[in-house]
Amino acid sequence: MRRLTEVTGLLPVEYPTTRQVGATPQARAADINAAFADPSVRGILAVIGGDDQITVIPHLDAELARADPKPFLGTSDNTNLHHWLWGLGITSFYGGSSQVHLGPGPAVDDVHARSLRAALLTGERLEITDPGESEDIGVDWADPRALRHFGEREPTEPWTWHGPSRSVTGATWGGCLEVIEWILTAGRFPFAPDVLDGGVLIIETSEELRPARDIGRIVRALGERGILAAVDAVLVARPPASNLTSQPSAAERARLREQQRDTVVEVVTRYNPQAVICVGVPFGHTRPQWILPHGGSITVDGRDRRIVADYR
Repeated sequence: MRRLTEVTGLLPVEYPTTRQVGATPQARAADINAAFADPSVRGILAVIGGDDQITVIPHLDAELARADPKPFLGTSDNTNLHHWLWGLGITSFYGGSSQVHLGPGPAVDDVHARSLRAALLTGERLEITDPGESEDIGVDWADPRALRHFGEREPTEPWTWHGPSRSVTGATWGGCLEVIEWILTAGRFPFAPDVLDGGVLIIETSEELRPARDIGRIVRALGERGILAAVDAVLVARPPASNLTSQPSAAERARLREQQRDTVVEVVTRYNPQAVICVGVPFGHTRPQWILPHGGSITVDGRDRRIVADYR
């Protein structure tokens, strides 16, 4: 909370379920509703991801969000809330959680701080760049060193570009692929795929390290749903290839990332050979992490190989 103020100048308000392990979906939804109802609150930040926010969504008050739209920031399981806001026509920002990107380590990463300020304060346009290093997982939160040390960081591989050499500017939709699968299964994407026409799909995978074939099956389902054919560009995040219980070698981690990349690119191209695809962008389950607009505008330039995000 201190770092949030240092980076943004804002004063954080902590809601009752913030530190309440096992809070009910109703109680968690009540906190979100209260934040939207309070005119003095100008942004809502997630503390962490999880795996059950899908049960919170039915208890949210859409009228409160429509009456006073404000930026929401979160990643992973928060894909559920991003999608709910997107359905209301409210732009949010995919990324950020205080437990992962603000509290741990010796400082807040520069790219994270810049995009955090853009989302909450300035509304500027930023070029999304490669910070040159990445970690899959930080120090275990049960270890006091987590407050002072980053996790194991390694040099990043160059992003790879696929598809036609053209520039695309469009509104974004997406999030964590595993959570998108739940959203589709629950019937919470009741829209015709043409609502995404000309858009930019942003997709990433979690620390559960599902095999490339499983990720490919989810992307294939997006193709069968018509989503891949509708969008003009796809951004694929640098995926985690290790976690606290699985620590493959550097060579194996590189192989796992290559497998996922090749699988996703093959499936997207099969359904939409005209899509501009960039793989390796540092958002989602990685650190340093860029926060990206969700429902806002991103330019994916396959000619000059640049990505520019608009945080208005």
